[in-house]
Amino acid sequence: MSTRILLVDDHPLVREGLRARLAQTPDIEVVGEAGDAEQAFARVAMLRPDLVLMDVGMKQVNGIELTARLREKHPALRVLMLSMYDNPEYVHRALAAGAMGYVLKEAPSEEIVEAIVAVAAGRQFLGS
Repeated sequence: MSTRILLVDDHPLVREGLRARLAQTPDIEVVGEAGDAEQAFARVAMLRPDLVLMDVGMKQVNGIELTARLREKHPALRVLMLSMYDNPEYVHRALAAGAMGYVLKEAPSEEIVEAIVAVAAGRQFLGS
């Protein structure tokens, strides 16, 4: 059974790259994408993903705040933060908001896949 993922990032090129990389990974299926909070809410409700791969630094509503809102409405939803910010405060805030993991965008793609697998299995993942 594959893990159904929604990609949430305000940069289309990042979403395209993630989608292309994850398409090569067995047992992971990207079921949709969202570029902002409004799209994320609509797509989570419509697509019912198992996991959201969430950018921290988005316009309007940041990924940490969006995580808290999504988890309030969908408590079983698992969220993995994907960030360019290597900042312990962001990690703490993301976990407090309900994220189960935090991985850096600069991490090798294998580490991002490892993080997805861990969070999908209900384990916390904090990137190196």
